[in-house]
Amino acid sequence: MSPELVQRAIDAIDAAHAVDEKRLDGRPAEIVYVERVGRWIETLVAQPSAALVLAARAQHLERWVIPRSDFPTGRGGYFRWRKAVQKRQGERAAEILRAAGCDETLGARVATLVAKAAAADDAEGQALEDAACLVFLESELATFAHDHRDYTEEKFVDIVRKTWARMSPAGHAQARTIPLVPELARLVERATTDT
Repeated sequence: MSPELVQRAIDAIDAAHAVDEKRLDGRPAEIVYVERVGRWIETLVAQPSAALVLAARAQHLERWVIPRSDFPTGRGGYFRWRKAVQKRQGERAAEILRAAGCDETLGARVATLVAKAAAADDAEGQALEDAACLVFLESELATFAHDHRDYTEEKFVDIVRKTWARMSPAGHAQARTIPLVPELARLVERATTDT
């Protein structure tokens, strides 16, 4: 796949991200997010495929289209919402890639990765999961902790523990390089060493 076609596909994905009204540092928040995911992919994978690069860029694609409020409250409703969002994101990514001139095979592969529908032993699917978890730990954990000050320490540790469980050993190694403020570092240490 030519670099020009990859860039055209990235530009098309970014145009979809830019519609979201949420901003971070004056830029579309989802573009900031996918740039972070992409940087972690480059760290985790020596030569990422075009499919992985594009799947990383298509994370959170138009996720505002299906409101969480359309689903019941509680854990079951949350998981139903998340599954519906991921399915739509995969379909939408394939649609955008087709319009940008990418072939059906590439579009289908990116859709599978974006929809979190890859097999459990799929290395690219795992790299994408690692990258998303690393973005959470590096860029979102402090805000998450601030916004959920009502959570007990145990609940917070459990959330980090579940994040850690989704990661590979390579993801764990990278996570250990992330500088955290002492209180968060202590909670992450508990989450990743307690049995």
